[in-house]
Amino acid sequence: MARSRAVYEYTEAEDKSMRLGFLLIAAGLLSLLGLGCCWLRPALQERGGGGSANCTVLAVRQLGERFACTFSCGAACRGTARYPCLQVLVRTSRSSAPALLHEDERQLRTNPKCSYIPPCARDDQENSENVTYKQKYWKEKVGSQPFTCYFNQHLRPDDVMLKRTHDETVLLHCFLWPLVTFLVGVLIVVLTICAKSLAVRAEAIKKKKHL
Repeated sequence: MARSRAVYEYTEAEDKSMRLGFLLIAAGLLSLLGLGCCWLRPALQERGGGGSANCTVLAVRQLGERFACTFSCGAACRGTARYPCLQVLVRTSRSSAPALLHEDERQLRTNPKCSYIPPCARDDQENSENVTYKQKYWKEKVGSQPFTCYFNQHLRPDDVMLKRTHDETVLLHCFLWPLVTFLVGVLIVVLTICAKSLAVRAEAIKKKKHL
């Protein structure tokens, strides 16, 4: 019995291979659980009840209120600047009520009162010029031309987004890479067990031939 058990013991290389396989399996499962609880579920909730529509610009205006942003000018150099608030009011094909346009969900969460947050520059004047350029873009280049926008009637009925942060591609990758990690781990474990089983059988057949 002792000899039989010794034959079935894994070598150091096989043991490392098994550990790697189980590590990948655990990493894949934990990644799926973590993304599902912390990121994927909120993203799906954000998309739930939403859809796309055609938007038309109603008004473009700058408010007198200014907001603070943080700029970086080096590894140990950070500061605060200010930018004017630009609002783009639109009408959607789903509703006659005006809605406030935002770049995406991230910008909406950062500053729900404004439609655009410029790249934060050290000079307030440069920030104002960037906002003014964006204002001219919506007034002169877009004007009354319809464009696609996105909305969520359940979470933000008075706001629409120009683009989605959580699109189908991002959601696909959330599932794909943890699943690939899990399957690679399973494959390593299965191949290691199969290789060991074949080696043991070959050794047993070899011993029988010598008897």
